Amino acid sequence: MSGDQEVRSVRVQIFGEDHIIKGQASEEYIRDLASLVDSRLQEVQKLNPRLPRHRVAILVAINLANELEKLSAEHKELLALLEEAN
Repeated sequence: MSGDQEVRSVRVQIFGEDHIIKGQASEEYIRDLASLVDSRLQEVQKLNPRLPRHRVAILVAINLANELEKLSAEHKELLALLEEAN
Protein backbone atom coordinates (compact mmCIF):
# COMPACT_ATOMS: atom_id res chain seq x y z
CA MET A 1 0.00 0.00 0.00
CA SER A 2 1.32 3.44 -0.84
CA GLY A 3 1.90 6.21 1.68
CA ASP A 4 -0.10 8.57 -0.54
CA GLN A 5 -2.93 10.26 1.41
CA GLU A 6 -5.05 11.04 -1.66
CA VAL A 7 -8.45 9.34 -1.54
CA ARG A 8 -9.29 7.77 -4.89
CA SER A 9 -12.33 5.98 -6.21
CA VAL A 10 -11.84 2.81 -8.19
CA ARG A 11 -14.59 0.99 -10.07
CA VAL A 12 -14.23 -2.78 -9.71
CA GLN A 13 -16.34 -5.82 -10.41
CA ILE A 14 -16.79 -8.33 -7.60
CA PHE A 15 -18.99 -11.40 -7.96
CA GLY A 16 -20.60 -9.99 -11.09
CA GLU A 17 -21.49 -6.64 -9.53
CA ASP A 18 -19.91 -3.23 -10.06
CA HIS A 19 -18.61 -1.49 -6.95
CA ILE A 20 -16.86 1.79 -6.30
CA ILE A 21 -14.08 1.34 -3.75
CA LYS A 22 -12.67 4.47 -2.11
CA GLY A 23 -9.33 4.40 -0.40
CA GLN A 24 -5.88 5.88 -0.07
CA ALA A 25 -4.14 2.89 -1.64
CA SER A 26 -3.04 2.86 -5.24
CA GLU A 27 -5.57 1.96 -7.91
CA GLU A 28 -3.56 -1.17 -8.70
CA TYR A 29 -3.61 -2.31 -5.06
CA ILE A 30 -7.38 -1.75 -4.78
CA ARG A 31 -7.93 -3.68 -8.03
CA ASP A 32 -5.70 -6.51 -6.76
CA LEU A 33 -7.72 -6.75 -3.53
CA ALA A 34 -11.00 -6.75 -5.45
CA SER A 35 -9.66 -9.46 -7.74
CA LEU A 36 -8.64 -11.57 -4.74
CA VAL A 37 -12.09 -11.24 -3.17
CA ASP A 38 -13.78 -11.99 -6.49
CA SER A 39 -11.70 -15.11 -7.08
CA ARG A 40 -12.42 -16.38 -3.56
CA LEU A 41 -16.15 -15.82 -4.06
CA GLN A 42 -16.07 -17.58 -7.43
CA GLU A 43 -14.13 -20.50 -5.94
CA VAL A 44 -16.55 -21.02 -3.05
CA GLN A 45 -19.56 -20.68 -5.35
CA LYS A 46 -18.10 -23.27 -7.73
CA LEU A 47 -17.70 -25.73 -4.84
CA ASN A 48 -21.18 -24.93 -3.48
CA PRO A 49 -23.34 -23.98 -6.49
CA ARG A 50 -26.66 -24.10 -4.59
CA LEU A 51 -25.48 -21.85 -1.78
CA PRO A 52 -27.12 -18.39 -1.78
CA ARG A 53 -24.80 -15.50 -2.63
CA HIS A 54 -24.91 -14.02 0.86
CA ARG A 55 -23.82 -17.35 2.38
CA VAL A 56 -20.98 -17.59 -0.15
CA ALA A 57 -19.88 -14.14 0.99
CA ILE A 58 -20.04 -15.18 4.66
CA LEU A 59 -17.95 -18.30 4.00
CA VAL A 60 -15.34 -16.24 2.17
CA ALA A 61 -15.27 -13.72 5.02
CA ILE A 62 -14.79 -16.51 7.58
CA ASN A 63 -12.02 -18.08 5.46
CA LEU A 64 -10.22 -14.74 5.12
CA ALA A 65 -10.60 -14.01 8.85
CA ASN A 66 -9.13 -17.45 9.60
CA GLU A 67 -6.14 -16.74 7.36
CA LEU A 68 -5.66 -13.35 9.03
CA GLU A 69 -5.72 -14.89 12.51
CA LYS A 70 -3.20 -17.58 11.52
CA LEU A 71 -0.87 -14.96 10.02
CA SER A 72 -1.24 -12.78 13.10
CA ALA A 73 -0.29 -15.71 15.35
CA GLU A 74 2.72 -16.49 13.12
CA HIS A 75 3.77 -12.85 13.26
CA LYS A 76 3.61 -12.84 17.08
CA GLU A 77 5.66 -16.04 17.22
CA LEU A 78 8.29 -14.56 14.90
CA LEU A 79 8.48 -11.39 16.96
CA ALA A 80 8.94 -13.46 20.13
CA LEU A 81 11.71 -15.47 18.47
CA LEU A 82 13.44 -12.25 17.39
CA GLU A 83 13.24 -10.86 20.93
CA GLU A 84 14.72 -14.08 22.31
CA ALA A 85 17.55 -13.92 19.79
CA ASN A 86 18.49 -10.39 20.89
